[in-house]
Amino acid sequence: MSHHPPDPRGRDRAGPLDGVRVVELAGIGPGPFAAMLLGDLGADVVRVDRPGPRPLAGDPAHDLTNRNKRSVLVDLKSPGGPGTVRALAARADVVLEGWRPGVAERLGVGPEACLAANPALVYGRMTGWGQQGPLAPRAGHDIGYIATAGALSLIGAAEGPPAVPANLLGDYAGGSLYLVTGVLAALLGARVTGRGQVVDAAIVDGTAHLTALLWGMLAEGTWRDARGGNLLDGGCPYYRVYETGDGGWMAVGALEPQFYTVFVALLGLDAEALPDRADPRNWPELQALFTARFKTASREEWAAVFEGTDACVAPVLSLREAAAHPHLTGRGTYTEAHGVTQPAPAPRFSATPGSLRLPPAVPGAHTAEVARDWDLPQLSDPPKDGH
Repeated sequence: MSHHPPDPRGRDRAGPLDGVRVVELAGIGPGPFAAMLLGDLGADVVRVDRPGPRPLAGDPAHDLTNRNKRSVLVDLKSPGGPGTVRALAARADVVLEGWRPGVAERLGVGPEACLAANPALVYGRMTGWGQQGPLAPRAGHDIGYIATAGALSLIGAAEGPPAVPANLLGDYAGGSLYLVTGVLAALLGARVTGRGQVVDAAIVDGTAHLTALLWGMLAEGTWRDARGGNLLDGGCPYYRVYETGDGGWMAVGALEPQFYTVFVALLGLDAEALPDRADPRNWPELQALFTARFKTASREEWAAVFEGTDACVAPVLSLREAAAHPHLTGRGTYTEAHGVTQPAPAPRFSATPGSLRLPPAVPGAHTAEVARDWDLPQLSDPPKDGH
């Protein structure tokens, strides 16, 4: 299925996308994460960085979204810069860019120019608002996109403000994962037909798509369009978080009756004496009872009670605590690679597992070897800019 030779770094650690070439036009947020995921799955990802300071730059050695990539420096405002990127696109299967609509076109590396050089190319575009629409030319960030899509209103207690879910829901779930899904689907089509296409992945579209179940529940009248009063948003006493006696938190998801029975018993309550959980009018009373019980012991004590049972209850762990949890260490969900603790590639493949082949790419570090591996002698090493 691949048009290209295997990744020169060795087939013994190649993933299912081995032989797929990806050009990432450097940006921030969901684009780099999408390219990282393709790299985790074995694609040969070349990130095109611009000379000069990086936006929102931290230490590139710790930017894990640039792992499993190689970087070249190309000045797109120089006379030869756009042609160099088009030459990369001609040798690639996928190009990813995450700039505002029209920027890639003005720089001479938009989809029309790149598809002219490579008709089978998949050109993935990652934006918050999308390529068209009244807000398409406007700036934005994750929090505004998920607010506009309706998702931010779902998160948090009824009596409090919406809770901000870091940038996981918009940038990565509604953005990166939809871009990757679209790119892989288009890549399958290109392999069959020889014709590539443009994938317009907008965070507002992907985030709205994630709410499909809730729109169905709205239609049937089983979901209120208000935060903190529904089955899955913390309004239900057996699907919410409870504070423990030491200020920790336990997450309860005992939805099914058989799991609820185990939960109530391990909590130390008499199921026969409790009000009917199916009647939402009883939810405040049940919540008060559960709240009082969880306050009688520490998070670790409750974790010991529930771990290994079918009560569907778990302690709310921090990032560092999660990396040390026995289940996740047993599966290798988190791993240490290149001196940094980080999530391992996901999902898992029985025959072609993903791997952490390369540490985060330092801008411009791989120009010579990419020129060699991609047979692109005109990819000259640009002047160093301090990186």
